Parts: sequence; C-alpha cells; structure tokens
Amino acid sequence: MLCPRCGRPQASGIVCPSCWHRQTELDGIRSLFSFDAVIRKAIHQLKYRNLRAIVPCLAELLADYLRSNPLPGEALVSVPLHPRRLRERGYNQSSLLARELAKRIELLVFEDCLIRVKQARPQARATDVEERRRNVAHAFVCREEKVEGKQIILIDDVCTSGATLESCAAALKSKGAVSVWGLTLAREI
Repeated sequence: MLCPRCGRPQASGIVCPSCWHRQTELDGIRSLFSFDAVIRKAIHQLKYRNLRAIVPCLAELLADYLRSNPLPGEALVSVPLHPRRLRERGYNQSSLLARELAKRIELLVFEDCLIRVKQARPQARATDVEERRRNVAHAFVCREEKVEGKQIILIDDVCTSGATLESCAAALKSKGAVSVWGLTLAREI
C-alpha cells in the first residue's frame, strides 16, 4: 500500500505522518520503481551518458503504469532544466519522456509551459529534505495560461524528496491548474 499523497510505501494505506502535517500543492506522486539497481543505471545512462535510445522503453513503462493506475490528467508537463544545464546536457530527459509518453496515452504535452528561473544545485547533492525544499523554492514559473482549469500530470525521471515536483506544482496552480500529479520513473525510498 502507498501513502495516497507522496506515494511512499505505507502499511496502512492512509496518509503517512510526514504528509499529514504538511500542506502541499501536489495532489499526489506516483513512481514506478525504487531508485536502485537496474532503473538507477538506466536513468544515469539516459541523463549522463546520452543514451536517449532508452526513452521509448521507459515511456512504455510509464504508459503501462497509467493504463493500470490511471491518474487524473488532461495534459503532460515535464520538469524543466535550467537553461544552463540544458545547454550542457543538450536535452531534457523529462521532456523526452513526456513526449514519448504522450504518443502512447494520447494526452497533450504542454511544452515550455514551465520555466526554471533559478539555477540551483542538483537535488541529489542536497543533504536533507529541508535543504532540497529551500534549493528549489520559487525556482519555477508557469508562463502559460493554457493550464487554467486543467488536470496536469507532471513528468520527471526521479523523485528524491518531492521538493522539485512541489515547486513545479505551485507554479502550475498559480496559473489555474486544478490538479497536479507527479509521475516519475523512480523514487528514492
């Protein structure tokens, strides 16, 4: 069973203690895998070794999950990279995943809807959840009115603490999104 909000394993299936006391803009987070073993290697190959050929396979896994576990969504939005990081890497892995997923489940992708306005250290280098939240606080802006009244599924590769997804959800809801669910390939547990 999972916490209905953060998606972490929760024996009771009710809201976990950490979510109980925290207000959130996210309606929930779902992740397919624990961030270890094979999926960790696959994601690292995609992000750091330019193995974009793996994207269709990973998108099919996301599509299979959504077919079995539907989330409310009318459009997909990917978590953006800061322009500097995008120039360094040459592509946004979350955007690639969102586009491939959209082909499989017939949802719109709102490209360039979110922009990252604050360069932050990589979340993987933050030491705790509070540092991660501070690191991405107000890091994203939604510049599109087209999210108004829409149910959004936010796509990212890995959820560590949920802070990045939370910051993106706040930006999307500030422009009128009615719900924002995070969907990631993997989650650090």
